[in-house]
Parts: sequence; structure tokens; C-alpha cells
Amino acid sequence: MDFISNLFGYLLNFLYNIFNNYGIAIIIFSVILRIVLLPITIKQQKSMKKNAKMQEEMKKIQLKYGNNPEKLNQETIELYKREKFSPFTGCLSSILQIIIILAVFFLVSKPLTHMKKIDPNVINEYTTKIQQENESKVTSYQEIAIIDKIENEYGEIEQQLQQENIENMEELESKKEELNKYRINMEFLGLDLSKVPTESLNDWRVYIIPILYVITSFVSIKINTNSQKKMLEESKKKEIVVNDDKQDKEKSETDSLESMQQMSNSMMYMMPIMSIMIAIIAPLGLALYWLISNVLMIIERFIIDKVSFEKEEEDVK
Repeated sequence: MDFISNLFGYLLNFLYNIFNNYGIAIIIFSVILRIVLLPITIKQQKSMKKNAKMQEEMKKIQLKYGNNPEKLNQETIELYKREKFSPFTGCLSSILQIIIILAVFFLVSKPLTHMKKIDPNVINEYTTKIQQENESKVTSYQEIAIIDKIENEYGEIEQQLQQENIENMEELESKKEELNKYRINMEFLGLDLSKVPTESLNDWRVYIIPILYVITSFVSIKINTNSQKKMLEESKKKEIVVNDDKQDKEKSETDSLESMQQMSNSMMYMMPIMSIMIAIIAPLGLALYWLISNVLMIIERFIIDKVSFEKEEEDVK
């Protein structure tokens, strides 16, 4: 996971050096990552639609060969081959999402290691200094505390340099230049992206980004749910009228499909809930990344659905 976090760190640091703002760098980073993942997103949407079609075909096979398990299995395999459909497509997409979530979590948790590529000895030195001075609050994110410590030292040196007749000016200038290599501007629209919501309960501003993230998460879920319901309804409309002695079986298969739909909806809620729990115990930079990603995914979904709808209309004509 550190390997992926380091790769992401190179990109994030490159963007930070351009904009000199951690928040803007994360936003552009989110956009770039969504563009890179766009082919996978499109493939996932196509897979969902193909899955609805497959369920329709599966019902026909189950109705025809329900009493012949061997033939049922054979026809199912043939259907997968014919349609070039893999039941593991959705799983691979979910695994990829989890990997990215964890990689970005480690990236924003240890920005000095993964983004700035600071020498571990320097990080350990500052960690020891902070522990000895006992100046930091209890935190799970030591590198965030180090960034705050460095910012305080940088500010103190600037104040000293403003005074007249400074004897050790060269030494202070050299120290200032060294500290500047480690600094990260975490201020974004009045928010400190280094803060952790559960560790800053008295600051109402730390809840702004997580709340916006929650709202966009459920908007995204609603869009996905409506899309799947639409596909289910279309599948029902295309059902073939069967003999009376098979109608009960058909109803059972339809109920099974709806049960799978409910299970899928439950899984869609699990990912945002897990992300929300992580977001409130992680630096705000992570919640900002997820917020921007959600907004981009909603826009992607509208565009993909619109393009797909127009393509279907053209095919009908």
C-alpha cells in the first residue's frame, strides 16, 4: 500500500508545487484520478446494464432447465461465454476502490513521508522533540503534529528576522530555508485541512467538509439505486409470457432478482458509511478528496447515462 501512496504522493507534491496550496492540489489530484479511472467507471456501468440483461436470460434458462442441474450449469456457462460476461467484474471494481481509499488515507495521514519524501531521520528527530517538549496534543497523526511544529518554528524565525541588528541573521535565514522545504500550506478557504474532526470537537468548521461529503454520498447512492431500479423494471417488461404451470417459478425467479437488488443496495450503503467513519477520524484532506470524488462521480454518472440513452435511441431508429 505504501508503494501506491508514494506514487500518489509524487503527483500530489507536483501539483502542490504549482499551486502552493494543499486543498487546491487535492482537488486537481481528485480530478486527474477520476479521469484515469474513467474507463473503469464506464466499464462498470456497462457491466451493470449487461448484468440486468444477463438476469433476464438467466431466468429463461432456469425456467427451461430448472429440473436439470447439469444442463442448467452448462447453459449458464455458455451464456457467460456468449455474452463475454465475468461475474467477478464488480468484485474487481470494489477491490480497486478499497485499495485507492486506503492509499489516499495513508497519503494524507503521512504527507511528509509520501508527499514531501522527507528523510525519515528528520521525521524521527521532530517526533522525539515534540514528545520531549510535550507541546502537541495527543494525536494519531504524528506527521500532522510535525507540520504544525515546523510552521510554528518558521513563524518564530520570521518574527526574529523582522527585528533590527540581528547577529545570527545568516543562521536564521539558513534555518528558514531548510524549514520551508518541509512546510505544507494546509489552509483552504478558511479551513485547516490538517485538523481531525474527532480531535477538534470545539471547532465547528471541521464538520463542513464531512457533512458535504455525507450529502453527496447519499445523492450518489440515490442515483445508483434509481438507475438499477430502472434496469430492473426494463427487465420485467421484457419477460416472456410462460405457461401457467411455470408462472409460480417465474415469480420466484423475479423475487430472487429483487432480493439480489436489495442486497446490492445494502452494499452500496456500506461503502459510504465505512468512508464516513474513516473521514471523521482522519485529517480533513481525506474528506476533501472524497467530497470532490463524489461530485465528479455524480457528474460522470449523468454524462454516461445521457450518452447511453442517446446511443440506445439511435439503435432503435
